[in-house]
Amino acid sequence: MYLENISIVNYKNLEEVEIDFSSKLNCFIGDNGAGKTNLLDAVYYLSFCKSFFNYTDLLNIRHNEQYFMLRGKYIREGNDEVIACGLQKGQKKQFKRNAKVYSKLADHIGLIPLVMITPSDVNLIIGGSDERRKFVDGVISQFDGTYLRSLLNYNKALVQRNNLLKQFASGSFFDEESLSIWDMQLVEYGNVIHRKRKDFIEKLIPVFQHYYSFISKGNEEVGLIYHSDLKDKGFEAVLKEALPKDRIIQYTTVGVHKEDLLLSLNGFPIKKFGSQGQKKTYLAALKLAQFEFIKEVAGIRPILLLDDIFDKLDRNRVEQIINLVADDHFGQIFITDTNREHLDGIVKSSRANYKIFKANKGTVKELK
Repeated sequence: MYLENISIVNYKNLEEVEIDFSSKLNCFIGDNGAGKTNLLDAVYYLSFCKSFFNYTDLLNIRHNEQYFMLRGKYIREGNDEVIACGLQKGQKKQFKRNAKVYSKLADHIGLIPLVMITPSDVNLIIGGSDERRKFVDGVISQFDGTYLRSLLNYNKALVQRNNLLKQFASGSFFDEESLSIWDMQLVEYGNVIHRKRKDFIEKLIPVFQHYYSFISKGNEEVGLIYHSDLKDKGFEAVLKEALPKDRIIQYTTVGVHKEDLLLSLNGFPIKKFGSQGQKKTYLAALKLAQFEFIKEVAGIRPILLLDDIFDKLDRNRVEQIINLVADDHFGQIFITDTNREHLDGIVKSSRANYKIFKANKGTVKELK
C-alpha cells in the first residue's frame, strides 16, 4: 500500500499543494519552517483523522482562512482508495472514504497503517507515564477493538469511582457496596488491558533491542520494562489494599491507569543518563519496532514518516539509519531533512525509485 498523490489546501502554512509521490522513497529538503513537517503531518492526518502535533483541529487551518481540505489517493493491492477530509470553522469535521462519509471516525483508524518518527517523540522519554501509556494504547487500539472498548469503559468506571471517593470524603460516610460496583468494572476491563499491554510489550522488546543494536553498532544495551501494580497480585486484591489510601487522597491510586514503561540505557534510566543522540536512537528503535508490530498485525507494511531524524546523531548512526531505510524491508517512506547530503546518501544507497522535493515558504515542488 502506498500514497500515490495528495492535495492540500490551507493546511497550516501550506496554501495549495498537489504532489505525486514515489511508491518507495520521498525526500523533502528545505529550511526550518518551510513546510516539510506540515506536509508529513497532512499525510499523518489522512491516516488518523487528526494532527500529530495539534490536539485542536482549528489550529490546523491556515492563518486568515476559514477551512482546510486534504485528499489522498492510495493504491492498496492494486485498487484505489481515496481518502478526503475537510474542516470549516463553525462546522463539524468530515471524513470520506471513496466519497462515502464516515459515521464514526473510529471506523477509519487502522485502514491506512502509518508510523511517524519526529523530534517531539522525546516526550516518551522525558515526559510523564501518561505519554508512554498513550504510545502503547495508540498502537494496540488501531487493530484491537476489544482493547479500545475496554480502555474507554475502564476510564468511565475510573471517573465514577473517583467521584464516589470524593463524595465519601465530603459527606463523611462510606458505602462499600456502591464502591464495589465500580471496582468490579475496573477489574473486568483492567485485566483485559493489562494482559494485552503485556503481550504487546513482550513482542516489542526483542525487535526494539535489535534495531537499537544495529543503529549503535552494538555499543550500548537498552532495556524496556513494563511496570504494573498487577505484576504479582490480582487487581481485586490490589484495589482492596489501596482502599484506605484512596479514601484519604480521594483518588484511585492503583490500576492500569498508573502503569508505566521503564526505559534504560546500560542499566540506568535513559531520561537522566542518555545523551541527545542516544535518546534519539532509542526512540527511532522503538518506533521501528512499532512498525514491525503493525506490519505483522495488519498484514501490510505501514507508511513510514521520518521527520528530521538525523539531527543530533553522529555520523556512524546516520549511516546505519541510511542503511536501514535503503533496505527493501520497508514500504513507502517519507523523509525530511535540512541537510541535502543525508538525503543524497539515502538515494545513492537505495535501489528503490525515489523523488526529491523542495519546500519553501509553504510551497512544495519536485526537483527533477
